[in-house]
Amino acid sequence: MRPVRSSVLCRLLPAPFSLALRSLVLLLLCITPHCQAVQAENVTVLEGGTAQISCRLQNYDGSIVVIQNPRRQTLFFNGTRALKDDRFQMVLFTPRLVRITLTNVSVFDEGGYFCQLYTDATHHQVATLSVLVPPETPTVDAKEEAVEGGEVELTCMSPRSKPAATLRWIRNGREIPGVVSQQDNGKTFSVSSTIRIPVERKDNGAALSCEAFHPALGTQRRIRHYRLDVYFAPTVRIVPPSGILREGDSLTLTCSVTGNPLPRNIQWSKINDTLPERAEISGPTLQISRLSQSHNGTYLCQAQNNYGRAADHYTLLVYDNVSVTTTVRPTCTSTQPITSHPATPTLLTPNFILDPKDPGAVVETHSAVPYAVIGGVLALLVFTVICVLIVTIWCSVRQKGSYRTREPILAWY
Repeated sequence: MRPVRSSVLCRLLPAPFSLALRSLVLLLLCITPHCQAVQAENVTVLEGGTAQISCRLQNYDGSIVVIQNPRRQTLFFNGTRALKDDRFQMVLFTPRLVRITLTNVSVFDEGGYFCQLYTDATHHQVATLSVLVPPETPTVDAKEEAVEGGEVELTCMSPRSKPAATLRWIRNGREIPGVVSQQDNGKTFSVSSTIRIPVERKDNGAALSCEAFHPALGTQRRIRHYRLDVYFAPTVRIVPPSGILREGDSLTLTCSVTGNPLPRNIQWSKINDTLPERAEISGPTLQISRLSQSHNGTYLCQAQNNYGRAADHYTLLVYDNVSVTTTVRPTCTSTQPITSHPATPTLLTPNFILDPKDPGAVVETHSAVPYAVIGGVLALLVFTVICVLIVTIWCSVRQKGSYRTREPILAWY
């Protein structure tokens, strides 16, 4: 005798039977060896990955098994491919388990996949395929240039994710709240977060980061680092030389310039005059060799960029080249004139020497020792000593004369 199908028995049940009793009868019939059923499992996979869709059978008796995609197109008919899509493969077909794989999954593949078992009554279960789209590393854009004293608007964007990614701004380990917007693109979402922060010169080069969080990433995150580029006017400072400059020395001035962007053209000039002929300019450096007092004056360094101009000045004061010399006295027996050679500049007279720059020229020198003053002091000292001696001798002679006049008077008495 053929076994009675569950669907037939359900139709034979009297109408007065309650719904609970009918459900109990169906349950008892399904656990008998003649009951056939199918089960399916939901699947979640990352976009681009491989999904395994499984259909579990109970008491399979060789009936037809059909697997359909969400559009109700038949993929497999009893293990035979029905749809020409090489991404789908039948990997297992047994009386208990039917399994197919789908490679290179996209968001357009998600939905319900039907596992159907055709007997006198059709049994089917739906395996729901969910596709996660993790975000790529977000991008950061500045709406306008960041200028000293103003504000900068930065937007972090994650153009595609499913579900929508979560964005967070970080600076110096602290979160900066942003204005978040989200757009539904059908299967995926685009998310953006915008912040506005004031900027100063000290903020140039400051590091910020935008982090994207998503369930598909787990504890990981996608991070975009951003470096603030703050534009500001230049500053100029002339680095002066050390010590006193005298005639014949060399002068080197360095112009230290900052700014963003850094000025490329640095201009040197002399106030109310032109630069000396011997002045050499190499970028930020000005050099003048063999200084003289004609080089005295104020030198100016200027620099500018698109955001301003700055300058600094240096006043040059060249002193006389003072030197101490000694006199070479000729011997009394020598009748030869005093000569000099370029390699050994010899003093010609107490007041003249050879010029080391031009050995054939004679220039007047200024002695550092005031000989006239010393001679006058010595003469004054000699005169004073002589006067003291004269007064001493005169007083002595006068005193002796007084003793001689008193002696006869004492004898008379």
